Amino acid sequence: MGFKKASGNKKVNGIDLYYEFYAHPSSKNTIVLIHGFLSSSFSYRRLIPLLKNDFNVFSIDFPPFGKSGKSLRYTYSYDNIAQTIIHFIKMMGIDKIIIMGHSMGGQISLNIAYKQPTLVEKVILLCSSAYLQRAKRSLIFVSYFPFFYLYIKYWLGKSGVKQNLKNVIYDHTLIDHEMISGYLTPFQQNDIFRALTRMIRHREGDLSSEKLQTIETPCLLIWGEDDKIVPLNVGEKLNKELPNSQIVIFKETGHLLPEERPLDVFRHVLKFVNETN
Repeated sequence: MGFKKASGNKKVNGIDLYYEFYAHPSSKNTIVLIHGFLSSSFSYRRLIPLLKNDFNVFSIDFPPFGKSGKSLRYTYSYDNIAQTIIHFIKMMGIDKIIIMGHSMGGQISLNIAYKQPTLVEKVILLCSSAYLQRAKRSLIFVSYFPFFYLYIKYWLGKSGVKQNLKNVIYDHTLIDHEMISGYLTPFQQNDIFRALTRMIRHREGDLSSEKLQTIETPCLLIWGEDDKIVPLNVGEKLNKELPNSQIVIFKETGHLLPEERPLDVFRHVLKFVNETN
């Protein structure tokens, strides 16, 4: 097939938004990938080669992660990040999407579906964050200290990238130099830690149960039974509260589903899309 790849940054909502686009020669379905906290489009590197055989694929680095901007004037709230992605999709001339979000990207995907139900045809949630409250007032207060960003840098670097990957992956043999380098690279400049400081202040709590129950969009939830970051019981609760959802659970699988089980994820996505078309 004659796939075409494009990538770059677009100024959207006052910030540079990095994206990768894989154009399918004939598919009418467009899938938008939203990564998780402390991640980037890199986390979908094993899933994109499968998805692009059946979909037009956009993979977005949401601010301040990956290659997107880290402006100290941008508001890093779920609402604003979701609105930025909505603006981008419309700028690209797309009026219908399937959206896939991993971890925090799942919460952003739910925000997009809540805000723009006519835009989102289907939602795929991979170990999505849910039911988290806003940061404590004490943490928000100390975030205004001039060098607080250095504390974030120390805290994130304390255990190291390899140990952090061990926490999110069930099968540690998957962790290699390429993976470690891919997740480390975006955090080698101080700008990211200053932006993360702003995210602590701006991030609202996750969507309430009342709001979740109004999302009628078909949702596929995929979870790792051994997820230590967003435990399975969160997914089961989310499945009960979303009116039109189903859940798939992978055994011996952790949090980083796009890296751990790309082929299985792809098969379930394809089945879900074809069932609900």
